[in-house]
Amino acid sequence: MAAFPSNLPVLTVAITGAAGQIGYSLAPLIAQGLMFGPHQKVALRLLDLGTAQDALSGVRMELLDCALPLLHSVDITADPHVAFTGADAAVLCGAFPRRPGMERQDLLLTNAGIFKQQGRVIRDAAAAHCRVLVVGNPANTNALILATSGGLNPAHVSALTRLDHNRAVGLIAARLGPTGAAHRQAVIWGNHSATQVPDVESLSSAAAPLSADDAAYFHGEFIPQVQQRGAEVMKLRGLSSALSAAKAIVDHMRDWILGSEGRVVSMAVPSAGNPYGVPAGLIYSFPVTCAAGVWHFAPGAVLTEDIKRRMDASTAELVEERTLAGL
Repeated sequence: MAAFPSNLPVLTVAITGAAGQIGYSLAPLIAQGLMFGPHQKVALRLLDLGTAQDALSGVRMELLDCALPLLHSVDITADPHVAFTGADAAVLCGAFPRRPGMERQDLLLTNAGIFKQQGRVIRDAAAAHCRVLVVGNPANTNALILATSGGLNPAHVSALTRLDHNRAVGLIAARLGPTGAAHRQAVIWGNHSATQVPDVESLSSAAAPLSADDAAYFHGEFIPQVQQRGAEVMKLRGLSSALSAAKAIVDHMRDWILGSEGRVVSMAVPSAGNPYGVPAGLIYSFPVTCAAGVWHFAPGAVLTEDIKRRMDASTAELVEERTLAGL
């Protein structure tokens, strides 16, 4: 797995679905240097459907009006070849949403067509070192389609579970306070779905045992809180959690490219070679460490029977999604 180059004068980032809420929240964070550092100039390529080009024009105008010193250029397009040519990084926010009455297999097959095409274009047009993050749901399986059908280096493709990880970190701090939270390592296992497994004990310090009340919370209420957090935000706002998603994308890519500095973070990555018994052939969320665009499975997690059972359920869901998508 080759390291990501550290001497790019301008780093080109393609964002799909860029006229949507997440793209609108994400683009200025990248342009401010929060993703690739305070000295790295960036060129943004914003991709969306032809019907969204007016909205993209407005986004481009706002980005230019921010007068951000690191923003080298902003291009908008409906053509994936234009968006991905020479891209050093790609954030795929766009995906076909599930419509009322739509069967799950229909959703997976529709997205399979989209991500197969994008995978081939990225393979042929993007830089060889391009790192790709899939955000559009079902993110894990869309990432698997992209990597396998597009012929990409699987180590250069990941899916976003950092939002779930950040949600877990926030809830841990709210429950335990900063001192207690410092001894709790959040991990998200599995699929970015209701079967994901938020875990605060498998990699946590044994020097800070949980009280009976806290243990009951983290083994019980905490898990569905993280799993259903996005739905709760949608219920309260009437809109999806775009701000926290954009922040999670920045965190994910920054740690992947610049390094997590020894910290363990959650990423959905190819499952081959993992030390936790998850079968190969999936994009699955694991605890990882990163340096210079290279991720490694974090070893040493001690899995309880409850966590194993939950992980198996998430694995089964991903295997079913893979089958329904025709892989």
